Amino acid sequence: MSAPRTTPWPLVALFTAGYLAPYLLPTTVGRLDSGLPLTATQAGAVGSALLLGSAGAGFALASRVERIGARLVARLGLTLAVLGYGGAALTTAVPAVVAGAVIGGFGSGTVTAVAATGIAAQRDPHRTTTLGLLGVSALAGALCLTIPHLGPGHAQPLAAIALTALAVWPLTGRLAAPTAAAPRAHRAPAGRLPQLGAGLLLAAAMPCWSLAQNALWGVSGRIGLEQAHLTESTVGAVFAVALGAGLLGVTGAGALGPRFGRALPIGLGTALIAACITLSASATGPVSFAAGEIAWNTVYPIVLSYLIGLAASLDPQGRWAVLVGSASSLGTAAGPLTGSVLAAQAGFPMMGAVLAAGLLVIAVPMTAVARIAGRRPLPVVEIPVETPATLARETTPAA
Repeated sequence: MSAPRTTPWPLVALFTAGYLAPYLLPTTVGRLDSGLPLTATQAGAVGSALLLGSAGAGFALASRVERIGARLVARLGLTLAVLGYGGAALTTAVPAVVAGAVIGGFGSGTVTAVAATGIAAQRDPHRTTTLGLLGVSALAGALCLTIPHLGPGHAQPLAAIALTALAVWPLTGRLAAPTAAAPRAHRAPAGRLPQLGAGLLLAAAMPCWSLAQNALWGVSGRIGLEQAHLTESTVGAVFAVALGAGLLGVTGAGALGPRFGRALPIGLGTALIAACITLSASATGPVSFAAGEIAWNTVYPIVLSYLIGLAASLDPQGRWAVLVGSASSLGTAAGPLTGSVLAAQAGFPMMGAVLAAGLLVIAVPMTAVARIAGRRPLPVVEIPVETPATLARETTPAA
């Protein structure tokens, strides 16, 4: 009799804690700019350093999570996140804030690596990914609406990320730790990365895809204020509605599931994102600006969920999921700077056109990878998340 499908809530929680820092990056960078003696460029550089630390952790741990043990690695990452972000929140010394952000970023990347590895081993990685995106979208949206009411300064967003990591800590007790007595069926076979060509192509495309998203996100506030001629409060209201639309997008991705495969949502979704970026970047009034931002925030998490699921499908041990996620972090880190440079040199509409054209180009290889993965299914290798039932079986002596 097959076991009923259960939701791996520890992995969902780790996904939420790991992705919260990138989701809050615009708020964090803005607070660094206003709360510390940093220019906008310097504050952006701190945010990029945070994301580079996260990417570095992913590259370092891509094939080591299961060998070291998910529980130990997760606790290490959460500890670094609490100490790094918490320490940065408690000081106004710029070097200490920078060091804390980098340490916290490494912790976020470590936690994300554990989540990605575990999600790749699930029988339905897309479902788990969707739940994780729903969690981080809801939490980030709530924080974006709450933080402005907590007073000025850089401490609030950093403290929120640290407290989230602390809250997730108790759930790590349900992650499996490798032991000598662990069943061999639970151990993933060692070897070279499967589907090497498809994985490398996806890992090469993801930085470009993420860069385009965060290039727009990094300058969206300026577009609303300078080109669409909106007030700061109106821009904030648009962003709040857009974050709510993101929740609907994630929910829609969960409902859609694998019904149409991965190639169609990734290819068509990326093309729609390109259109949304063009609309937002060329907006000259409230209607076009709101339409572009809300539509983009609706479609973006849908495509992201399929891309994470695609990376997970390439290797049941989760190595491609971690590597592709880390490559994505590189693009995320470079996005705001790229958007600022393009806007300064060519204006917002041309920036949008360049980003949209780039997305349409990389949509082709990403869709091809999705088609290849769909034709070459991989066996599932379970990396267990312990539940009360499994714990009882492991601690009950044999008759």
